[in-house]
Amino acid sequence: MSWVAFSYSLPSKAASSARVTVWRRLRRLGAIAPTNGVHVLPDRDECLEAFQWLAQEVQQAKGEALVLHVERFEGMADAQLIDLFRQVCGREYAKVVAKAAALERRIEGRRPPRDQMRLRTLLERLRRQQADIARVDYFDAPEGSALAARLSRLEEALSPLPPSGLHVSPAAIEAYRGKQWVTRPRPHVDRLACIWLIRRFIDAAAVIRYAPTAEPDEVAFDMRDGEFGHRGHFCTFETMLVAFGLQDSSLRAIAEIVHEIDLRDGRYARPETAGVDAILKGWLLAGFTDAELESHGVALFEGLYAGLSRVQRAPTPRRKR
Repeated sequence: MSWVAFSYSLPSKAASSARVTVWRRLRRLGAIAPTNGVHVLPDRDECLEAFQWLAQEVQQAKGEALVLHVERFEGMADAQLIDLFRQVCGREYAKVVAKAAALERRIEGRRPPRDQMRLRTLLERLRRQQADIARVDYFDAPEGSALAARLSRLEEALSPLPPSGLHVSPAAIEAYRGKQWVTRPRPHVDRLACIWLIRRFIDAAAVIRYAPTAEPDEVAFDMRDGEFGHRGHFCTFETMLVAFGLQDSSLRAIAEIVHEIDLRDGRYARPETAGVDAILKGWLLAGFTDAELESHGVALFEGLYAGLSRVQRAPTPRRKR
């Protein structure tokens, strides 16, 4: 396989801050140094661009830098390099695992809401640390999937219990294919997430209409007297996940983001929420049409799902039996 290599030198009189900055950047990029003074990343567009920007910074600090394409390293097989990458990420994952184990010990049964929120905040901090490592885990260190599974178990342990009496009727995906759907105009977070869910997991060719009322043969969602809507503390997206029996840690993460933006009850504290909220508000301020909101929303949630699945190594959604 191919690699990109980075080599640099700074003048002896260069400020120590410049050296520390370059060292930190290399570490955050996940670069390894199999030989003295040469830092290596897999030959990918984002890795090459990162090294090129770093080389420019070194040159601005009056130093010298080279970015090289390397087909193979003499005396070191590709498998050895890949193993080095995995070892580095494995050690970083192990640090988060230790923190997750400590958090696990603190979770014992149900807790008052205030303590529950504090524990969830700690969990989200671990999620962010996991995401930082996964971003540069180029060769999928096995410790990453083990950590993801552990954090998912903690997520389930901290998930709020549904209110008593809450019932969501099960729905068969096959029965909703070929249907026409309807929801209110000017779709925002909950409806956009539902539209993505419909097209992604239920019916890719679904026809979705925007209107204040539904026709008799249409499936209404997130509107008054709709078949799918808010139930208890669930937003419509959460209701649809339960109804169609979709189990996936990445979908649950999206549900928490949608829930917080839609209901703003402080129940969840996902790190992605503020960014998604700002994007959605920007679309409304820009005056996007319903069709534009739909197309952009589907792309946003597809990208969000792909990114969360990459971090969490989630399995394909499956129906409950």
